[in-house]
Amino acid sequence: MSPGETLSRRERQILDILYTKGSATAADVREAMADPPSYSAVRALLRILEEKGHARHQSQGTRYVYLPAVPRESARTSALSRVVSTFFDGSAAQAAAALVDSGSLSEEELSRLSALIERARKEGR
Repeated sequence: MSPGETLSRRERQILDILYTKGSATAADVREAMADPPSYSAVRALLRILEEKGHARHQSQGTRYVYLPAVPRESARTSALSRVVSTFFDGSAAQAAAALVDSGSLSEEELSRLSALIERARKEGR
């Protein structure tokens, strides 16, 4: 199973907790979840995330401490590529336009995007 594999809502929720905390036990993850499933279900989901290549664990005494298997930036890039491919026919420009047109970007975010675009033009990308 590859890290590009689709994640369930709960798997995404748990992975987000691991990225936020850096590392966590199953009990830590369960405590951080809204409307958590049983402890056994959290452990099973963590095991599934390991099988899919998204998480790994380290033994600390009798406890397993779980960590993200890939850096958050790598996961972001991979997820964004899938979204662009799936919903925007592979067009990053269409995806960016959808973000701009959504009206959800602040003035600061729009300025940052503008600066990034200008820098990319100057660097010939």
